[in-house]
Amino acid sequence: MQITNTILMIRPVKFRMNEQTAVNNYFMEEMDLKDRSINAKAQEEFDAFVAVLRSKGVNVIVVEDLEEPDTPDSVFPNNWVSFHANGIVAVYPMFAENRRMERRQDIFDILEDHGFVINEIIDYTSAEKEGVFLEGTGSILKDRVHQKAYCALSQRADEDLFIEFCEDFECFPVIFHANQTVNGERLPIYHTNVMMAMAENFVVICLDAIDDKKERKNVVHHLKKDGKEIIEISEEQMHHFAGNMLQVIGKNDQRLMVMSSQAYHSLSPTQIKQIQQHCEIAHSSLDTIETCGGGSARCMMAEVFLPKK
Repeated sequence: MQITNTILMIRPVKFRMNEQTAVNNYFMEEMDLKDRSINAKAQEEFDAFVAVLRSKGVNVIVVEDLEEPDTPDSVFPNNWVSFHANGIVAVYPMFAENRRMERRQDIFDILEDHGFVINEIIDYTSAEKEGVFLEGTGSILKDRVHQKAYCALSQRADEDLFIEFCEDFECFPVIFHANQTVNGERLPIYHTNVMMAMAENFVVICLDAIDDKKERKNVVHHLKKDGKEIIEISEEQMHHFAGNMLQVIGKNDQRLMVMSSQAYHSLSPTQIKQIQQHCEIAHSSLDTIETCGGGSARCMMAEVFLPKK
């Protein structure tokens, strides 16, 4: 299946703007608040977001972050781990040194306590020694039904390692470059999942971010070949996190497209109608997390496809 009913989320305890990720995450902005106030607001947003998901019937497994070590971005677990239907867990190499400490063995134990089966762990983290990174489902967007994986290359998404991932998980790589305008200069977008969201029957994507016409044409070719309706967003909408969405399953097998309220309000009535032709929309305010963390709803949700006992 392309989507799941079960989501792992990490409740932040020391959330703040991470100076180590700010160097190439141009979605982040300073907030004139002390770190303690920022974390309190982030916790409020997190709890409200979880409540929205659970009210829609999504199975959300919440794990509290630890006070130590200092992991300001732990609220974005999808960058360090992914959980697959064959019982394999993939663990990924991270660009920021303080993000590497987010990786926790006890989270695997918690999932097993919930009845999930882990057969194998594929660990790519040794690549960090060579300065090579691939940040999970931030970098990789899988079309699980058609066995393809899409990746926008950047400092946080290495081409050779991505191809290795595709070989390990038997999927066809669709590789491209995605850029955004920063102070008049075109610079790489740090994660694929801020400009593209893969759903069962459609994709939300900022095609304007793919400057190379051949690469853009190739991405469109694969999406259309696999029967995906392409819902285009602008670069401005992308900066409101309109590309950072995730489709999940709620109660009674209801399909939901989950996003932040900022992303929702940036969409046009036509775009909203296009999405609603496929599924319901669920959104929640994540302003503090988006501003300081440079990530949004999709980044906060690590999908669990593991088999049950």
